[in-house]
Amino acid sequence: MRIGELAEKARTRPSTLRYYEERGLLPPPERTPAGYRSYGDETVQRLAFIGRARAAGLTLAQAAEILDVRDAGRSPCAHVRDLLDRRLVEIDEQLEQLHALRGSIAELRAHAAATASEACTPESICRYL
Repeated sequence: MRIGELAEKARTRPSTLRYYEERGLLPPPERTPAGYRSYGDETVQRLAFIGRARAAGLTLAQAAEILDVRDAGRSPCAHVRDLLDRRLVEIDEQLEQLHALRGSIAELRAHAAATASEACTPESICRYL
């Protein structure tokens, strides 16, 4: 199938497919005699995997690592478990940071509710911040 067909099936754009090819996420496709890219059905499965990896919060580089392991004929499952473990730690850290940020913003808002807006001076721009 040509790049436009593949893009439709994968619900993406041809430019994304070319980018993935440049990054090594997709193997170079065969070419028709006219020079058009010609992809097989296995590329649709590969793109679906990349989509699932991205939905799990993995980077394209991490998805490429997984695909490299698979392309070498080995099971990437242990590597995927390690990546998911690291992703969980990152998410927990982000949640802690968001919780702290929420607390700071709630304090600022409480201060704003207790302070009249007329108290702001041109020099302070806004007392609330």
